[in-house]
Formats: sequence, C-alpha cells, structure tokens
Amino acid sequence: MDIVFLGTGAGVPAKKRNVSSLALQLLKERRAVWLFDCGEATQHQILHTSVKPRRIEKIFITHLHGDHIFGLPGLLGSRSFQGGTDPLVIHGPKGIADFVWTSLKVSGTHLKYALSIIENEEGIIFEDDLFKVETKLLEHGLPSWGYRVVEKDRPGELKANELISLGIKPGPIFKNLKNGETVVLEDGRILYGNDFLNPSKKGKIISILGDTRYCSVSVDLAKDADILVHEATFAKVEEEMAYSYYHSTTTQAAKVAKEANVKKLILNHISSRYIGNDVEILHAEAKQIFGNVILAEDFMKVDI
Repeated sequence: MDIVFLGTGAGVPAKKRNVSSLALQLLKERRAVWLFDCGEATQHQILHTSVKPRRIEKIFITHLHGDHIFGLPGLLGSRSFQGGTDPLVIHGPKGIADFVWTSLKVSGTHLKYALSIIENEEGIIFEDDLFKVETKLLEHGLPSWGYRVVEKDRPGELKANELISLGIKPGPIFKNLKNGETVVLEDGRILYGNDFLNPSKKGKIISILGDTRYCSVSVDLAKDADILVHEATFAKVEEEMAYSYYHSTTTQAAKVAKEANVKKLILNHISSRYIGNDVEILHAEAKQIFGNVILAEDFMKVDI
C-alpha cells in the first residue's frame, strides 16, 4: 500500500506542482488503484509514475473546483485505450454526475467499461471484507468532502512451524486452522485454530481531506490515522487570508494532526506563491507543532 502524489499544487498549475490528484495504490491488497481528485493533466502526470490507469477501480472527488476535476474526462477516455475494461466507480459531490456525463456526451467519448457515479452522502460510502470508506463535509467555498479509508484488521499468520513439528503437513488442515476452525485428527487429537494463529494485524487508516478551513470534522476523519493528507495552501502568517478563502495554513494542518493523534502528516495543496526556500519554511512551521510531517512534492511516493 502506498500513495503516489500526482499533483500537489493549489488553484493553477505551476512548473514544479501540478493541480490536485493523488493515487492510493492497493496493489497487494486488491490489485487496484484508488484515485483522489483528478485535476487538469493528471493523465500526463501518471505517465511519469508506475500508476496504471487500467488499475484504477475508484475515483474519489473531494469537490467541484476545476483544479480538482478538469482532468477527469480525459482520463476516463484514455483509460479505454490503455486496456481498462474493468468497471470503474466515481464518488463525489452532487453535480459530479452531470459534469462527467455531459463532458463525455458532448465530446463523443465512448467508454469500453462500465462507469458508475455515486454522489456523496455523509457516512460510510463503501465497505467490503478488506476496506471501509467514510466521508464527511468539510468547510470550503463549495461542498468539499474528506475521506477516511480504513483497512480492516487482518487475521494473524498461521504458526506453520508449530504444526509441522506436530507432524502435520501443509494442506487442507492448514487451511481449516487458518480459518479458525477446530480440527480432529485421525489419531484423535483435537486442534483449535485460534491456538495456531499469531495476533491479528492492525489495518491501516488513511485520511485524505479536500480543501477546507480548520474544522472539527477534519479531526474526526483523521482520528488515529496512520497517514493524514491535509491541505496547507498558506503559511502561518496568512491565517486571515486562509480563512477568507476557505483554506488552511501549515500550522492549522499540524494542529489537526496533533489533535487527531495521527502518526504522519503530509502537507498538500501548496500555493504556487511558495517556491525555493519558502517551501522549507512551510515545512518548519508545521514541524514546530507536529513532529512527523513531510511536505508533498509531485511524483513523491509514500509507503504506508
């Protein structure tokens, strides 16, 4: 599981930062990629990474500002030409369906895969045996959603060496015990599955927030997360401007991380006004409040 940052800028493209998009790669877990936002030229950014468009299973849109959605029609069309035949689901704010279907219709774009679009309501919007995704509204000029991705706890590994030492060979018995079942051997011995399982492995929590002012909802979505991706459009000194534009500063992002008890904070959505040494100042501001923080760069890969 890892995150690939495809665009880490705010508002408009810059030489070193494209507009918003990141890929959560779940290749080992489900052989799939989940994309969060799809700003202009996202498919061009993907060309410089290992992300495979045909692997994109879900796209989560935070809000309808252009720097978060203008790359979506192009990516959807190109996916058909890049071997993408599996169904794809888009989750996003009310209005995302009109935007996508109208763009595809007027451009005569025909997809070779089934596309579903689900407009968000607060709460759990996806759940299966492996993952759960929750979304809530943040505070922004347009309805902006934050997403909390929870990997469910995984069963512990089977204590295979202990079974082998008991004279049991790998096979159906191993499988049954792995499932926690009770097994009666031919010689009458009884084996209990839970006795041969290591402790379960705690699943990861990733919180990816859309554009927002500092708000308590951000803390709720980020509670005890392994990774929090939070916008930091402005420096600490621009707190008044950040509020008026419905954005956050570096220190406000760090405050959310601290209050939510996250393990790692990644600052994202950086204004193009900050270049060179200014970027290091942004990082230092957040680090004064929350120690484990990094500042996202385009094409950066973070293992989870």
